[in-house]
Amino acid sequence: MKKFNIRKVLDGLTAASSSSSATAQPGTPRETDVIQETLQSEHFQLCKTVRHGFPHHPSSMAFDPVQKILAVGTQTGALRLFGRAGVECYCQHESGAAVIQLQFLINEGALVSALADDSIHLWNLRQKIPAILHSLKFSRERITYCHLPFQSKWLYVGTERGNIHIVNVESFTLSGYVIMWNKAIELSTKTHPGPVVHISDNPMDEGKLLIGFECGVVVLWDLKCKKADYRYSYDEAIHSVAWHHEGKQFVCSHSDGTLTTWNVRVPAKATQIITPHGKQPKDGKKPEPCKPILKVEYKTTRAGDPFMVLSGGLSYDTVGRRACLTVMHGKSTAVLEMDYPIVDFLTLCETPYPNDFQEPYAVVVLLEKDLVVIDLGQIGYPIFENPYPLTIHESPVTCCEYFADCPDEIIPALYSVGSRQKRQGYSKKEWPISGGNWGQGTQSYPEIIITGHADGTIKFWDASALMLQVLYKLKTAKVFERARGKEDKSSTEIVEEDPFAIQTMSWCPESRMLCVAGVSAHVIIYRFSKQEVTTEVVQLLEVRMQCEFSNGDSPDTGGEKTPTLPTPGASSSPQESEPPTQPSTGSNSTDGPRDNIPCLQVRSSPLKQSPGYQVELVIQLVWVSGEPPQPITSLAINSSYGLVVFGNTNGLAVVDYLQKTLLLNMGTTELCSPSDPYPRQPRSPRKPRQPSGAPCDTNDGSNTSEDRCKSPTSAKMSRRISSSSEQKTDLDAKDNSFTRSRSSSVTSIDRESREAISSFHFCESFPRKVDSLVSPCLLVGTTQGSVMMVALSLPPGGDQRLQQPVGISSCGTMVRLKGGILTMALLDATGTLLPPSYEPWYDSNASEEEKEKSRKRRPASPPSSQDGQDSQFAVLCSEKQAKVVAMPSQTRIYKHSITESSFVLRADVVQMSGANCITCFCANGHIMALSLPSLRPLLDVNYLPLTDMRIARTFCFSNVGQALYLTSPTEIQRITYSQETCDNLQEMLSELFTPVETPEAPNRGFFKGLFGGGAQSLDREDLFGETAAGKASRSLAQHIPGPGSMEGMKGAASGVVGDLARARIALDERGQKLGELEERTAAMMASADSFSKHAHDMMLKYKDKKWYQL
Repeated sequence: MKKFNIRKVLDGLTAASSSSSATAQPGTPRETDVIQETLQSEHFQLCKTVRHGFPHHPSSMAFDPVQKILAVGTQTGALRLFGRAGVECYCQHESGAAVIQLQFLINEGALVSALADDSIHLWNLRQKIPAILHSLKFSRERITYCHLPFQSKWLYVGTERGNIHIVNVESFTLSGYVIMWNKAIELSTKTHPGPVVHISDNPMDEGKLLIGFECGVVVLWDLKCKKADYRYSYDEAIHSVAWHHEGKQFVCSHSDGTLTTWNVRVPAKATQIITPHGKQPKDGKKPEPCKPILKVEYKTTRAGDPFMVLSGGLSYDTVGRRACLTVMHGKSTAVLEMDYPIVDFLTLCETPYPNDFQEPYAVVVLLEKDLVVIDLGQIGYPIFENPYPLTIHESPVTCCEYFADCPDEIIPALYSVGSRQKRQGYSKKEWPISGGNWGQGTQSYPEIIITGHADGTIKFWDASALMLQVLYKLKTAKVFERARGKEDKSSTEIVEEDPFAIQTMSWCPESRMLCVAGVSAHVIIYRFSKQEVTTEVVQLLEVRMQCEFSNGDSPDTGGEKTPTLPTPGASSSPQESEPPTQPSTGSNSTDGPRDNIPCLQVRSSPLKQSPGYQVELVIQLVWVSGEPPQPITSLAINSSYGLVVFGNTNGLAVVDYLQKTLLLNMGTTELCSPSDPYPRQPRSPRKPRQPSGAPCDTNDGSNTSEDRCKSPTSAKMSRRISSSSEQKTDLDAKDNSFTRSRSSSVTSIDRESREAISSFHFCESFPRKVDSLVSPCLLVGTTQGSVMMVALSLPPGGDQRLQQPVGISSCGTMVRLKGGILTMALLDATGTLLPPSYEPWYDSNASEEEKEKSRKRRPASPPSSQDGQDSQFAVLCSEKQAKVVAMPSQTRIYKHSITESSFVLRADVVQMSGANCITCFCANGHIMALSLPSLRPLLDVNYLPLTDMRIARTFCFSNVGQALYLTSPTEIQRITYSQETCDNLQEMLSELFTPVETPEAPNRGFFKGLFGGGAQSLDREDLFGETAAGKASRSLAQHIPGPGSMEGMKGAASGVVGDLARARIALDERGQKLGELEERTAAMMASADSFSKHAHDMMLKYKDKKWYQL
């Protein structure tokens, strides 16, 4: 059968469709002028790469003490594995059921997971992307507890009915050997003992199994004799059990906050009963009951007292107290408070053998939103410094940007200033979870992720080489006065919670200029400096942006009519942080409406600014005649021009941050020239809106009604995204926004009669059709699909730039598209991307000589448009379509309809494989790529249907085929759309399993060997194998071979690699068998020597005696 390449077919079809859609225009390139596009569909493939951050809703944990790998399971069936810094892995159970327990096959490169849907799975960790080898689904009983003894292939599975089944881990088949609950408890007991809550074998005798039932009964079961040796009973429910390593004592934790210690051979009464957090009454009565002790671990040391570590057990009168971990060592008891509730904890010990002194050195505590490791070896139990990027959610993420292929010096610069922000007081020891090896990635370009948060912080992350490490943290809230309590809150605030939340960001990596916009209608411009400075007065500019229409239908007379001059109604000079003293001083009295008042109060005291990002200018929108300022929907900064521009539903404002002046404050309607060829619908007056909540879902992933998807433009306009019932009616009307056609005339924005600014792009182009020379320009995109050109006239550099005004003139609407404009870019005549000009970074606080060395304006693109020919292409992408327009003729040469039934949430023009393309993420889950300039479809994959606003708000593309989004409130998922990256992914990923020799078993000692002491081994095969125990009932559980099973691996493995892998496995097995044979031979030789010696002694003893003397 002849094979065909679907991608080539796709290329052929799309080429035909794109050529048909590119209608003949006067500016259409001639055949000889067509740009050769190098990107083909073969260059694209979509796959997930890595997931960073804290596991969302963790539920269980396990640790391999030899491999030093930590596994964390979640309530959604996810599995996260952690090794040394930079070694982490994400897997997912298909069912999505909660992971209730994890058990490592220690030093075997395998892991058993038990799920809430009563299935158990065996994961192979010897490959870079772990896979399930086997699964077993129980159908008649619910799984409650599992136990896998060290170096055993038999897994004990306890159930809700109180029975224990035994699974062969190698074949994942059930043994016929079953411990029934009615055989384990006393016959005289009339009630069911409840589910199995604990299973463990005696450290010194593998033939004795300790079974804990929920009701408070513990049974020591003899596996060989199939009967109960001892039964221990207490009148409170059991939560956990822990052995002393000598196997003579064990400790139980109970629901009344008590710990009971039992001697194995004295079942009648507990040898000790203590309530660690109970108040001891003087009259000798029982202490008052406390909260349940959910888990206890009992660990011994050679040199001193044992450690007893427990969670829970606090007294009931400590209402509101945070969760605690208690460490009891000798006579001292340390209570360690945690920031979040404890999910689970594990004590890390030097030995994997349960019958040896444990020598604990650390405790790993899994919290609901954090992972803490406590050093048991130092006084005060300090915590280890966590090397994983688990603090993404320290404050909820509100926006995200991704920059791949950054300047090489930016990461060291951010690291140097960020290293001074680190906390002190950590343990001096190395991080104990140190397994695995880094990947051998060939891609070495710098990558940076910037996250904006609800508390106003901005974090810069080094994302190079599939790793993630925080570089620098910026607190924007420091610029403002903080309200100490609810009484102190200003009545002018437009958000009740998180008034400093970051809404959008603009960052120039080359100049290191940063501009951020917050939900309180404020913009802060930051400049990077390595010097510490103290700012006496924070530079403040207040801007009065009025709506386009007043209560009547007459246009607003406050709009700017002469855009080349500063606006009279707004501040044109820097103000101090006190309120303005002009005649238009804001009023906030109860008599009249609020006017000319910002939402936040800029701090009046001097601001000490550490090395890093330092405030250059604060811009605040003010209240206008009782109306709150509208949220900022788009933002851009250009370091070469010294300008920042921002827009909202009222229009746009351009600020010169070098002169600290407002250059332009204009409504969207006035921005269009009178000869606008694209008439707009008549708009009704704007309805007054109520000030309300912040645009961040601090709700941890619960998909309430406000998380339903809307157009990104309508999402940006919404004053209340995390509101309550009053928003539901508005959202219910938009429920069908996924499937309904959303043309530019039927959007939620139009219903509110608003045309907002949705995007900006600084460039050097032809402002008007008649221009033949390029000059600085600003492209402005709106939510109704208009693209307008604004010409900028910049004074010469140096001192003149700081003294002469910048000229601005609107050139009217250039083109219209369906849907809101999302991204714009400029290509030259050869199809090469023309990035906005920038000024190289220089330290503004350095000496003048150093400034002059580094201050050189990047040259603009060559000013050429010979013989009336078009020399540039403007690339425009909206929610619905993409267009390529020739410049300066402004004729459309290519057009592509991206989606009819859905809408684009995020679009970016990116560079990949030496060429450019448009990448789009749609609300229906499709990820697409279009070639430039011909707009041929190169990729269209149905990847991720949008489920909540978090994904829409955080999805972003970057260069070289990278993209990311927040998959949960605590985790970043990175993906690639590059075929090259997908091909190299195996090399780039880290390795979890590394060959390590298992430590030697503890020495039994001379006397223990002589008198039969020490650990008693058990041949479990003889007990649980099919020949001895028979077959289990087929209806009890169903075996499901996994995709990574040995059968599948044998089928998939082919060629030299497969042969080598099989040879290595066979060699390992042969070596293991030879090792066992050698051990048996040595034991037999020792036995023979002993017998020979005893025989010789007997011969000497009776050598000279007569027969009657015997």
